[in-house]
Amino acid sequence: MGSGLVTEPVAVERPHRIAVLGAANASETDYEVASSLGKALAALGAVVLCGGHGGVMEAVARGASEAGGITIGILRGSDAASANPWIRIPLATGMGEARNALVVGGAEAAVAVGGEWGTLSEIAMALKMGIPVGTLGTPPADGLELPALDGATHAARWAVDQAALFRAAK
Repeated sequence: MGSGLVTEPVAVERPHRIAVLGAANASETDYEVASSLGKALAALGAVVLCGGHGGVMEAVARGASEAGGITIGILRGSDAASANPWIRIPLATGMGEARNALVVGGAEAAVAVGGEWGTLSEIAMALKMGIPVGTLGTPPADGLELPALDGATHAARWAVDQAALFRAAK
């Protein structure tokens, strides 16, 4: 309980939140790219949000965690223990694939690394919410007309810059 004293609010610096989207069954190349992206995002002080399971989600969380970053896994099931071991903050939703809306809705920018149908649904939801999305590696579909990012470092910088613009527009 507080002391009853009224104090001035202290401004807390909040890191940018970047969603990384991609398939649970990632190719070896996508896994390596996502791991490098996680490291680059952590180096920039960004928080990584993902679906919290395998493939691209595991890779980006691993890269970010190994670089000292914060990772949040928005899980489809009800068991927080189902998160991959690189997720620092597992959020069990019990929402199934509907949790995709929370993955992107909690972010200020998103980067898709490869992907399949779930990735496409996350891209669509992010764009509908006005959240900028770029692609790294092979996009999950042709004709998306999204920024094609060249390498993990460029993708991380782009995502943080876009997140800053998104935040400023709010």
